[in-house]
Amino acid sequence: MVAGTTLTTLLMTSPALALTRDDGDDPGTGLSVVETLGLYVALPIVLFLVIAGLVMVMDKSGKRS
Repeated sequence: MVAGTTLTTLLMTSPALALTRDDGDDPGTGLSVVETLGLYVALPIVLFLVIAGLVMVMDKSGKRS
């Protein structure tokens, strides 16, 4: 049932509609490969490491027994 519904939905959607610009649509310039990797790979890793480091520093400062 789910597969049939999904297949029907995919067949009825038209990718050509994505090429039509809407009123007020003002796309900017595309990202380079380096910018894309930095934004979607490097930045999340850096943020994870910063948050993990802060958690470890805060955790160690609480153990003064």
